[in-house]
Amino acid sequence: MSDRALILLVEDNADDAALLRRAFIKARVMNPLHLARTAEEAIAYLGGSGKYANRTEFPLPSLVLLDLKMPGMDGFDVLRWIRQDPALKGLRVVVLSSSDDMRDVSTAYKLGANSFLIKPADFDRFVEISQALNGYWIWMDKAPDIERVPDSAFSHEDFRPINRNRLS
Repeated sequence: MSDRALILLVEDNADDAALLRRAFIKARVMNPLHLARTAEEAIAYLGGSGKYANRTEFPLPSLVLLDLKMPGMDGFDVLRWIRQDPALKGLRVVVLSSSDDMRDVSTAYKLGANSFLIKPADFDRFVEISQALNGYWIWMDKAPDIERVPDSAFSHEDFRPINRNRLS
């Protein structure tokens, strides 16, 4: 992945988003980082709808960093939506959550997460995680070719929230 490849951060907590941005700077992760504050905003961005329709201004990310616990639709819903969309199915998604509940870990992997990381409690660990993300997902790993199909038969309006009880 290029050092200019976009990373989409889906995070509702402003403090966690700011902490990650600072950690990226300290870890010298120079990739552009776009913040989606809700699951709905993330789906609009990925679907290229509304204000995100201009792909020159809002390119598809090469990596999504996804928080799970958000009000309304949550990270599981975003992950399910991504994996159901044929054009985005190969998009790399790393869950970055405060949860260490094994049910959350298992559900994320069942829904197609590529990795599950627990948010650290201190800044130095956030820097270490940023360096690890940069080293593996940005520098070493080869990203699949993801291209949004303009008139895809699947749109974010077709999304149906996940029934977590069926995954347990």
